[in-house]
Amino acid sequence: MADVAARAGVSRALVSIVFRNQPGASEETRERVLKVADEIGYRPDSAARLLARGRSRTLGVMFAVQQIFHKDLIQGIYPEAERFGYDVLLSAAAEGRSEAKAVEALLGHRCEALIVLGSEAEAADLDELGRRVPTVSVGHRAPRARADFVHSAEGEGVRQAMDHLVELGHRRIVHIDGGRGPGSAERRRAYRSAMRRHGLEPEARVIPGEHTEQSGIETGLLLLGERDRGLPLPTAVLAGNDRCAMGVLMSLTRAGVEVPRDLSVVGYDDSHLSHLMPIGLTTVRQDAMRMAEHAVRFAMERLENPELPSREAVLDPRLVVRGTSGPVPGATA
Repeated sequence: MADVAARAGVSRALVSIVFRNQPGASEETRERVLKVADEIGYRPDSAARLLARGRSRTLGVMFAVQQIFHKDLIQGIYPEAERFGYDVLLSAAAEGRSEAKAVEALLGHRCEALIVLGSEAEAADLDELGRRVPTVSVGHRAPRARADFVHSAEGEGVRQAMDHLVELGHRRIVHIDGGRGPGSAERRRAYRSAMRRHGLEPEARVIPGEHTEQSGIETGLLLLGERDRGLPLPTAVLAGNDRCAMGVLMSLTRAGVEVPRDLSVVGYDDSHLSHLMPIGLTTVRQDAMRMAEHAVRFAMERLENPELPSREAVLDPRLVVRGTSGPVPGATA
């Protein structure tokens, strides 16, 4: 501002008036100051101005860089945050960069509230974070933590997927677990419950895995190896998420297994990639836009009233039937 004032031949106070769009400068002076600022490349530091007032008007979002569904959530967070007059700052957890480091970076930029997507943090860590700054956890619920939670009804989504497969005649249905991934424990429990409910408990099989394509590929190779040793393939696979389902499809189709003629595959999330495959993926849809809206609203409300009790928004999922699920092999139409 001092540089602009010197070049324009006015006081620094007058430059400040011009950039705050306050009365007190003639139109000619205003135009001269703005022209000089443009010539030397000066822009007012809005972040510094907000911090001087004790506010950053910034919402921090921690996400996992490898999770496709997080992109859909972020796409919904931006317009909702802007509606409240907030900017969004992103920080990614990735290989070699922990969730804790990603969160600390957001805190270092003085974000007023945080939304953490698909966190794998322990309840105690989420509780500690929630005591430092208003925090909303999307996809991961931690009872008794001082935070707000937004997630889909995992059990209901799995129930819909399992009922669909059983109605198609499937009995040998395996589930690829998502490890410590968000929602994995609930989906695993719901799968076992559905197998019991349909009288298929002896056929129940949970294969350890992760929410990654590589996990799906390795599971597909495992099943193919068992087939080569004389064991039958399952007739259907319920994957922990869409990425895992895509990995299963890759390994099985490369080996000549036709989906869904020989084996059906169902994912979870309905991320945008489920529409881009040669065969559309049957999957359980989580409403990313509504989840994002709830998360931002929870954050804004807690900023207004930090003493609110922890809240939870549970959204209904919906099975989307596409081309990767069909009748059990040998069944009559």
